[in-house]
Amino acid sequence: MTRDSAPDLLVLHSVRVTGFADTPVIARRYGLDPAETEETLRDAEAYGWVQHTAFAGTAGWSLTERGKAENERRLAAELAHAGGAEEVREVYRAFLPLNALLLQACTDWQLRPTAGDRLAANDHSDHAWDARVLRELGDIGRALTPLTDRLSRVLVRFQGYDQRFAAALERARAGDAAWVDHTDVDSCHRVWFELHEDLIATLGLDRHTVP
Repeated sequence: MTRDSAPDLLVLHSVRVTGFADTPVIARRYGLDPAETEETLRDAEAYGWVQHTAFAGTAGWSLTERGKAENERRLAAELAHAGGAEEVREVYRAFLPLNALLLQACTDWQLRPTAGDRLAANDHSDHAWDARVLRELGDIGRALTPLTDRLSRVLVRFQGYDQRFAAALERARAGDAAWVDHTDVDSCHRVWFELHEDLIATLGLDRHTVP
């Protein structure tokens, strides 16, 4: 049975998966009302679960350690109620080999070794090199769709990762290199990072643990 998540859980979880973001971004992540999101964030701040900070001209919300623990407690209860823990674990096991491929593809997008420098930056002048990386990302995106389908049959909030990844890849194929790996746009890497964070938070793991 597919389960919808409670709005207050989604607010807290949006802070978790985005890492650091302002209220409109947090609300937009799961299609929530911005005013209600702001109110929920202020309540969470009072409980010590989130903190609002500003630096270098940017401001946003992030989880505290107490907030991370509360988020994982609620996620565990939600997953238990949905009865899909083993399915999510199986998907995560299938996700990990794709994660290794994604990380290598992003490295190859950033670096193109030369005879004299194995860490030479990729200036994107070698179109064959870039085309190969984009093909690899396309293969990863196609493999992601059935995993996203399986996850979203357990919890609705897992919907859309494959669509966001595909949209970012299309922009990269159109010539905007930032949409592969930049963190200030909804790039392939950013979408993938959020999904990875979503999975480990849902399962109560860290990035170095194999379920």
